[in-house]
Amino acid sequence: MKLTVSLQVTLDGVAQANGGNNEEMDPGFTRGGWALPLNDGEAVQYILRTWQRPDAFLLGRKTYTLFEKYWGSRSDDGGFGEAISSKPKYLVSTTVTDPGWEQTTVIPGEVAARVRELKAQPGGELLVVGSTALARWLLENELVDELNLVQFPVIVGEGERLFPGQGLDFALGLIDYRVFSTGIVALTYRVGGRPEYA
Repeated sequence: MKLTVSLQVTLDGVAQANGGNNEEMDPGFTRGGWALPLNDGEAVQYILRTWQRPDAFLLGRKTYTLFEKYWGSRSDDGGFGEAISSKPKYLVSTTVTDPGWEQTTVIPGEVAARVRELKAQPGGELLVVGSTALARWLLENELVDELNLVQFPVIVGEGERLFPGQGLDFALGLIDYRVFSTGIVALTYRVGGRPEYA
């Protein structure tokens, strides 16, 4: 099973609070909601198809808690709630022991080993959405097969970035891309090996 990280990011790499500020999750961050003003229907459908594609989701605790509240009810949400609620979810958490969201399995420890077990299953896709800290950790531990970045044409100047200031280096191979009329660009890369330097 391949592991794909799919995140919405700004041009300066911020992946925090794309849909709006949430003081419970983002205390002090006031520049959330940077994705909403573009309101690009084509890009939204692209992201929805990405959510509908995997066999299972892998989520960090903060994202899981937020998504369970928002998407778990499966109200009239344009299909996102159905896409994630109908699939198995693996939650990386040392604090959640009895999740209420259907089809959720908690991974309380030995995360790398458990993720490798999931990846060893034949075929399919394990998708990470949101969960920026988890995505960084998975990349640093060389567990990510593909990066799907939906990049928004905005620089927010602060916030949690997907890529750290220091860390491993990776060579990426472009698999697919889409450019939307609003300037949003979807980029899908294969992750593999170290880059070459001049």
